[in-house]
Amino acid sequence: MPDLLLTEEEKMLQAAVRDFAERELKPRAREMDDKEEFSWEVWHGMVGLGLAGIGIDPAFGGSGGTHRQMVIAIQEISRGDAASAVSLLAHRSLGLQTIYQFGSEEQKSRYIPGAVQGKKIVAWALTEPGSGSDAAAMQTTATLKNGAYHLNGSKIFITNGDIADAVVVFAVQDKSLRHRGISAFVVDKGAPGFEVHKQHGKMGMRASNTVEMTFQDTPVPVENRLGEEGLGFRYAMEILDSSRIVIAAQCIGIAQAAFEAAVRYSQQRRSFGKVIAEHQAIQFMLADMATDIYASQTMTLHAATLKDHGLPFLEEASMAKLYASEACFRVCSKALQIHGGYGYFKEADVERYFRDSRVTSIYEGTSEIQRIVIARHILEQFKA
Repeated sequence: MPDLLLTEEEKMLQAAVRDFAERELKPRAREMDDKEEFSWEVWHGMVGLGLAGIGIDPAFGGSGGTHRQMVIAIQEISRGDAASAVSLLAHRSLGLQTIYQFGSEEQKSRYIPGAVQGKKIVAWALTEPGSGSDAAAMQTTATLKNGAYHLNGSKIFITNGDIADAVVVFAVQDKSLRHRGISAFVVDKGAPGFEVHKQHGKMGMRASNTVEMTFQDTPVPVENRLGEEGLGFRYAMEILDSSRIVIAAQCIGIAQAAFEAAVRYSQQRRSFGKVIAEHQAIQFMLADMATDIYASQTMTLHAATLKDHGLPFLEEASMAKLYASEACFRVCSKALQIHGGYGYFKEADVERYFRDSRVTSIYEGTSEIQRIVIARHILEQFKA
């Protein structure tokens, strides 16, 4: 990230997280990926830096701070290991943020202090087997009876689901109302009828846990409903709007790691009597990669700045997520190309960067959804 755009406090945060990523993440990233294994040691290291509490009021044990700081932290964590960043951002930017933003004071006091200290992990469950981008078509139901909501249905592709102490779950109370019939709930680990089934075999982000959740007449106390009935879909969309900026930051971190690996390799590998960095074809690829990263950084930091100032940021957030995710894949593809055959094997880190990059244009709003959001804002601005 261009230093001229950062405050002294932001530079200090960047340096601290980068040092952690270099020491604790990069050396073990390949092993965690091979084992598809979440690392509690890494988790506690990230929590120890205060990253689970960025942007959370110190009154609840948080670190305070800004969305810009979250962007900086996630970029540096992702540069070390993107899967660890997924575990962190799913907890902080999705699960914890929903409780912090829409929960009652009692709910905040009950869940947030433990969550920012890393003693509790909060997952976020929106996607279902039959509803991804069309979240309003969810089939998981919540029925109020005998003084509690009873959940029935399933969620899929849920990060941290098997290690979470609590899960923010979205369910529909009245399907005829579509998105206006959806509410949000906090389901505690061990609730009757609540089961978790770990999903294996992901292409990338393999060191983050992903699960399918099922609910069979799972009782949820009325005091665990977040906010008002029927506003759950709105809550989910507001959370995704701001979280997309953080996903863009993750994309930058992955791209930066791939770019640095490609530059180093190009200065060592020789062909036709000279290092390949002296070939114009390689130089052009490196120039394009650097430009993509710079554009992604600038767009992402701008969107975060707008949010921190309370200004409209939804269009800019979608642009940042769209551009950064697709640029990330382009950069990682070029990095692999520069490595040639060596890049195609697991011994090369770019092989993992390439796999990790692919999902970024899918989760938290596909590229197609981002284009829809952007187009709607454009057409609204130029309405006849």
